[in-house]
Amino acid sequence: MPNGKPAGVRCAQLNALNQCMIFGKPERPAVCESLQPSLEMCGDTREHALQYLSLLDKLTS
Repeated sequence: MPNGKPAGVRCAQLNALNQCMIFGKPERPAVCESLQPSLEMCGDTREHALQYLSLLDKLTS
């Protein structure tokens, strides 16, 4: 996404399994590199993680 990813928009670099297709590659955006997983972010379930990331998206929009 050359002009950045707007809040609430699915990243174009996610595959069908929601895995980053540019993970570990030099073209991966700095914001993605700086986002470090934590127990608070990931929780115990996929749903928790998605809710947390959605909240981050809202707060930064």
